[in-house]
Amino acid sequence: MLNSLSIRDVVLIERLDLHFSAGLTALTGETGAGKSILLDSLGLALGARADAGLIRAGAAQAVVAACFSAEVAHPVHALLADQGLDSGGEILLRRIVTRDGRSRALVNDQPVSVAFLRNLTALLIEVQGQHEQVGLADPAHHIALLDAFGVLDAKRAEVAAAYKAWQDTAARLAEAQRRIEETVKEEEFLRHAVAELEQLAPMEGEEEALAAERLRLQAGERRAEAIASAMAELRPKDRRKDGPAAALRAAARAMARITVPAGHVNPAGAAMAAIERAEIALAEAEDFLERLAASEDDDPRALEATEERLFALRAAARKHGVPVAELSAFFHELCGRLAVLEDGAADIAALIAETARLRDVYVERAAALSDQREHASRQLEIAIAAELPPLKLERARFVVERATLPEAQWSARGTDAIRFLIATNPGEIPGGLDKIASGGELSRLMLAMKVVLSAGTDNETLIFDEVDSGIGGATAAAVGERLARVAEGLQVLVVTHSPQVAARASAQMRVQKREASGRAVTEVKMLSDAERREEIARMLSGESVTEAARQAAESLLAR
Repeated sequence: MLNSLSIRDVVLIERLDLHFSAGLTALTGETGAGKSILLDSLGLALGARADAGLIRAGAAQAVVAACFSAEVAHPVHALLADQGLDSGGEILLRRIVTRDGRSRALVNDQPVSVAFLRNLTALLIEVQGQHEQVGLADPAHHIALLDAFGVLDAKRAEVAAAYKAWQDTAARLAEAQRRIEETVKEEEFLRHAVAELEQLAPMEGEEEALAAERLRLQAGERRAEAIASAMAELRPKDRRKDGPAAALRAAARAMARITVPAGHVNPAGAAMAAIERAEIALAEAEDFLERLAASEDDDPRALEATEERLFALRAAARKHGVPVAELSAFFHELCGRLAVLEDGAADIAALIAETARLRDVYVERAAALSDQREHASRQLEIAIAAELPPLKLERARFVVERATLPEAQWSARGTDAIRFLIATNPGEIPGGLDKIASGGELSRLMLAMKVVLSAGTDNETLIFDEVDSGIGGATAAAVGERLARVAEGLQVLVVTHSPQVAARASAQMRVQKREASGRAVTEVKMLSDAERREEIARMLSGESVTEAARQAAESLLAR
């Protein structure tokens, strides 16, 4: 509900702070006192078009702030959260208009666009006046209002669920068809790539294993070459070259020719012993090398085969633009895409059949919902027709038009287009609410609809601007009685010249204009019980308040 309204420097208002309560609040005052300025100021806070002409003479800017509160489950909190705005506690709307005609909008002191401000306030407050009707007059709201009046929630939920199931399957069908179309375009590539990779048969982790094996085989090859080279030095294949064994034998033979006289020690004995040891060591070395060479059992072609496999994998990975480690997964992905092409026709046929079945389910449930709406439409027409005569609309005829939408416009709400129509005179063809009725008629029609449909909107605050225009007596009393009924569930503010309407209010504010420092100033005063009696007496009798008018006012208030 609207908790407060603060106005600074708007037309005749210099500084004004108003606080509102629940129930029905009447704003009264003489013509020209400034009641319309209040509504224009509130309109600024709600996102109306900014006009520098609203700024009070001598002021640099006009500022209007409106403070609202809403229940925790109210949809306004979700809208605020979507914009990253704090929605805890009260919702403060502020609008600043400067002399150059520019304006700024803020919600809880955070800047927002004027468009967002309008969307936000549409959930909080509804204005019905002779020159502006929103909410009930907007055909976009009519289907929700009718459903809230007389359609079971379960029926709507069934249709919404059927629509979602149908649309989800239709989306899967569209996606499958898209994939098929894309796959057909690359069929030749897929078949060639799958055949190539199938022959290659890449395995997960194969690159790491091959690289490690390649390093091992390369090390073994270098070791075998070293052994062979050592053996070649010890046992030359070229018979023209003597190896170390032949050299040692020749040396031993040469030393054996040394003769030593009897009784003398052979001075070459140590050398001969060393040569003998060298021969033994050389034989051992040859034996070790032979055994080492025999242990090198790797296939000489193994390194070549390993490198060929490794390089083939890396070439395939480069060709397809994937890491070698992902080549196996890529192969299975290509196989899957090819399978979609080969098996897709059957899948598409199954999805087409399922989509058609779910469409039939939706159509069946939507038809049942339409039947219930048709019944609710007749009941709503009867209920609103009963409210029209007391509001001086006895010649008017309210009609609920239900039409079937083209399939492209079907939704979770069903297949219906709902529109409220009115004919204000017999014989007229019913037309749109805002096209047929005059301002006063439309305001009273909106009141009648609000009495019946107040449960169908999220708005918790309702404003009526001169709903009593052109009426009086019993009709005005009927308007007041209905406003009071609506105010039992909603906060209602009414701008009125009718004492019968004002007397029905739980609170009353008087808008008055006075002169201060040579300038006209608009003020608003919350009236006490005694002041209310005097104000209603003035509304009854005019400028000169008589005792009879006071008694009549007392009677209206007591009633």
